[in-house]
Amino acid sequence: MGITLPGDHDFESVPSIKNKVLRINLNRNIYGTFAEIGAGQETVRQFFRAGGASGTIAKAMSAYDKDFSDSIYGVQDDGRYVTESRLKKMLQHESNLIEERLSREKHPEKLFFTYANTVATIDFAKRYLGHGWVGIRFQASPEEEYSEIILHVRFKERDARLQQITLGILGTNLIYGAFYKHDNPRKLLEYLYDHIDKDKIEIDMINFSGPRFKQVDNRLMSLQLLKHGMTEAVMFGPDGNNILSARILYKKNVLALRGSFRPVTKVNMDMFETARRRFLKSGTVKEENVETIFEITLSNLRSQGEIDEEDFMHRAELLCSLGQTVMISNFKEYYKLVEYFNNYTKARIGLVMGVNNLVEIFDTKYYTHLSGGILEAFGKLFFKDLRVYLYPMLDKETGELTTSENLKVHPRMKELYKFFKYNGKLKDLEDYNPEILHIFSREVLRMIDANEDGWKEMLPEGIPALMEKENLFGCNNKVTSHKDTDSHVEDAPL
Repeated sequence: MGITLPGDHDFESVPSIKNKVLRINLNRNIYGTFAEIGAGQETVRQFFRAGGASGTIAKAMSAYDKDFSDSIYGVQDDGRYVTESRLKKMLQHESNLIEERLSREKHPEKLFFTYANTVATIDFAKRYLGHGWVGIRFQASPEEEYSEIILHVRFKERDARLQQITLGILGTNLIYGAFYKHDNPRKLLEYLYDHIDKDKIEIDMINFSGPRFKQVDNRLMSLQLLKHGMTEAVMFGPDGNNILSARILYKKNVLALRGSFRPVTKVNMDMFETARRRFLKSGTVKEENVETIFEITLSNLRSQGEIDEEDFMHRAELLCSLGQTVMISNFKEYYKLVEYFNNYTKARIGLVMGVNNLVEIFDTKYYTHLSGGILEAFGKLFFKDLRVYLYPMLDKETGELTTSENLKVHPRMKELYKFFKYNGKLKDLEDYNPEILHIFSREVLRMIDANEDGWKEMLPEGIPALMEKENLFGCNNKVTSHKDTDSHVEDAPL
């Protein structure tokens, strides 16, 4: 698989940027174009400086003027230029030109590529650090269909020149990885940070496509971004492709349901549906502006310190089959989740949670790392326009229903809880389905393990059939090891 290129033994295991560039420049088959907008031509500069660039660079350009850019790549309907759609237009246009202008008869062994980026570095007032889209279309064998890697970055450095340098290194790593590591996308992802500290730039979205990446599941690539500390949260849609958070959260009313969803149950969906109805009646929320997110914290994907990727894919597949947008995050505390949403929207946010989760929020031990303790956390949590929707819990032994009215918190937290409850931030969900309150995901898994009947009735329509077809959570096995799972929402204290 892939191409055989000379000189593997001539380079160290983590080659310098110059050596990476030379390995590409001195390969007579790699040939393509560079189109960079917004931060100079920092990537192609690496190739010019290293030497031998004439064997690699067919063209390098930077259409900074919007009218020039529009005449080349087309007009952006939304008037925005640092977007994924703009990057894709650039990649498509430039790769088409290569095919049009370079004869295959004259270049039968060439591996064509187009590298492009469109970015905005830090503004003059230093209020916005900047972000950008970076991508490559390339061939790993002559005349094959193009494969593509597209990623989104957020700058963390507070100097435009430093941001440009970092972008140039990242672009070089991407081109090198495309040609030499495309058969191992996970390693390719790690190598993007060669010679770059993670506190300089964040990669918060990446998608692989094309013939070289037919077996790549972009949801797993999202998981790698989190696993390696490249970002704090990732999102993907029902189609399995990663989504840029800013694109779907910008100025939206966000309704988030946190859980382990192992597996997703009728209770989870009832929580979502009842909370959504209540959210839409809260006064400032319009249905067309609501974005619903099913969120899983990374701690829920760990098994003995390691992320259980197969288990993650099982949960993701079920949620995607229900048409849901999924978010995976590193946020253990709810206030961090809310802060993340507030980066993209100032509109009202709703959090859906079960009774156990609310009790955990009032446990001071989870806020010892904050100088202001639980008060600081609550300030961060409720400073913005937030509503918490509480789903009741049924005690199967006593038949008692726990709501916000009879919820018990630590005596020292009673006054804080009263303030939280009676200032309108906490809303009990009342139109829930009382017939399903006995359902817990851990009971579903127990019944599957014990080969008992009845578990299918606890899950949303279509989910049991999918679980049996794909053998998810071992539903076709009598004995399966299952980790502890949640109550109605979340098993890890937050």
